[in-house]
Amino acid sequence: MQDALIDASKIILKSNYLIALTGAGISAESGIPIFRGKDGLWRKYRPEELATLEAFRRNPKLVWEWYSWRINLILGAKPNPAHYALVELEQLGLLKFLITQNVDDLHERAGSKKLVKLHGDILTVICTSCDYRNKISEPPRDIPPKCPRCGGLLRPGVVWFGESIPPDALERAFAEAEKADAILVIGTSGVVMPAGAIPNVVKGHGGYVIEINVNESAITNIADCFCKGKAGEILPKIVELVKSMMGD
Repeated sequence: MQDALIDASKIILKSNYLIALTGAGISAESGIPIFRGKDGLWRKYRPEELATLEAFRRNPKLVWEWYSWRINLILGAKPNPAHYALVELEQLGLLKFLITQNVDDLHERAGSKKLVKLHGDILTVICTSCDYRNKISEPPRDIPPKCPRCGGLLRPGVVWFGESIPPDALERAFAEAEKADAILVIGTSGVVMPAGAIPNVVKGHGGYVIEINVNESAITNIADCFCKGKAGEILPKIVELVKSMMGD
């Protein structure tokens, strides 16, 4: 493992434009359940019952009860050492941009400044009838919540199954991947598209792929460096190695 950490640190230091892609695994260490795997949320709930526009139209109260539970979990969670390690890499001038598949706000709370959220933001509400949208700081008190402007139903500001990623977020993410000569891929299965294709874009023009994950994933076969383990343990070690190499 130490060899992999050293290799990752060297790639990061050598890079001119390092980006990162994070998935549910990084937030799992803060107590937010993952969606896949033996402890994933989809083991308890059917996604088509909770995370589609059709489900929302059919039973907005049920969908909002589930999202309110998730919002409470997220508000009670705290950024972990992996989130802070990415902030430190950004502050060192090494990490240029962060792309996350997560809908929580842990990266922002940790201090990340340059990021895009591909799958939306669970702490945003969007009206289904007009263009009203707003940030929230707690679960809605009335379920399902209504738009204060037009009275229409509000929905969570997340990308549901069958929906497209907002074009501006998708364009920004792939533009960053085109510029990158190295990417940190952290805690993602790599199977959800189009996010799963981002490491391939970096690899496709000769960039390096560093993967940090508790298990092998759909990304592992293209990774130049695979660090197996929890991001909250591995990323701080990499940052310390990077700083020691910078001092040499």
